Amino acid sequence: MPETRVLLRDHLDADLTRLADYVALGGFKAWKVAHELGKDGVVDEVKAVNLRGRGGAGFPAGVKWSFLPKDGRTRYLVINADEGEPGTFKDRYFLEVDPFRLLEGCLLTSWALGINACYIYIRGEFHDGIATTEDAIAQMHKAGWLGKDIQGSGFDLEIYTHPGAGAYICGEETALIESLEGKPGQPRLKPPFPANVGLFGMPTVVNNVETIACVPVILEMGKDAFNALGTPGNAEKGVKPQGGTKLVGISGHVKKPGVYEVKLGETLRHIIFDLGGGVLDDREFLACIPGGSSTPLLMPEYLDLPFDFDSLREAGTMLGTAGIIVMHDGTDLLEVMSRLSHFYKHESCGQCTPCRQGTGWLFQIIEKMRTGEGTVDQIDVLYNAAQQIEGNTICALGDAAAWPIKSFIERFRPQLEATIVARAATRAAAGA
Repeated sequence: MPETRVLLRDHLDADLTRLADYVALGGFKAWKVAHELGKDGVVDEVKAVNLRGRGGAGFPAGVKWSFLPKDGRTRYLVINADEGEPGTFKDRYFLEVDPFRLLEGCLLTSWALGINACYIYIRGEFHDGIATTEDAIAQMHKAGWLGKDIQGSGFDLEIYTHPGAGAYICGEETALIESLEGKPGQPRLKPPFPANVGLFGMPTVVNNVETIACVPVILEMGKDAFNALGTPGNAEKGVKPQGGTKLVGISGHVKKPGVYEVKLGETLRHIIFDLGGGVLDDREFLACIPGGSSTPLLMPEYLDLPFDFDSLREAGTMLGTAGIIVMHDGTDLLEVMSRLSHFYKHESCGQCTPCRQGTGWLFQIIEKMRTGEGTVDQIDVLYNAAQQIEGNTICALGDAAAWPIKSFIERFRPQLEATIVARAATRAAAGA
């Protein structure tokens, strides 16, 4: 099955970091389309394709835009380019390789929503992405695509980059806003939601990089062509289509790790074995984490599952950021669990007690199991601790820490028990 590319264009013989090359490939044609549709028409077009947020939550972008109050207050657009989820590396493509696709999306979205200031919050470690994006912004200014009276339209827009300080928690939209305002990156209680009280207390739209990069593609292709790329809806059942393609990052025990673009609804088997080249060393596929490190596992029986938001939710997991981490049959499960739990322990902002204390407990229990100090009955303690964290924190970091651990226990309990017993015996023998 041929690979579909409407977002990824790194195979083209062009330097997409140069405005002239971008325009030669059709860049900014959507500006004319947007003016023909009108501001409400652009929002309706994005709603019609049911553009689900590509940052993890999957909330429809057009619906989120419609939440902005029409009360005359200053509005802001904030782009979440923090991308700190382990196993996720798709958004870097737009920052480093094709920045104008993102910036054109910012321009179109800002024009449609009456926004005159856009902030791109970029993960601080993305040095190349920050430099490339800032250079692209300068090129747009020089060509009249940013600043005052853009292309004689009377519309003004400034786009600013804001490097983060390495905190995973700032991938959560309200923690990101707090950080933008110069405060510690800690999530806010909701409500109020950012659409009403966001950046600097004003109505704010927060969208992921890939989500906004889809906007010019939607306007160029039209809603019908974009929808045809994804999972069709079912009008009789009231199920909306899941339009377009999705960037997926494949890593772990796979022969050809990287970023690929697939139609929403392709199977995991196609993504892992055709695009990713199959399991490393031709070993047996054990399981995969489908949507970044925070999502529950998928077992071999789900390889033919359509890779889209609704199908994965029905299977008890999430599409998330589409960061697929493949594991073969030689995987040290306790080692994986230890690394995951250590990450979430380290990245907890400490605001909520269940997360601040609980993530440490998860890591300590797993470490005892990994090093041979644990016992089989501690599996129940571990599972219970994860349950007490889940759903009891301001943001979803607590859930992100709990879900994969619960998933490993639910799917691999016999293997975990055997490993714990074997390592305890090895440790005891070494001690003797």
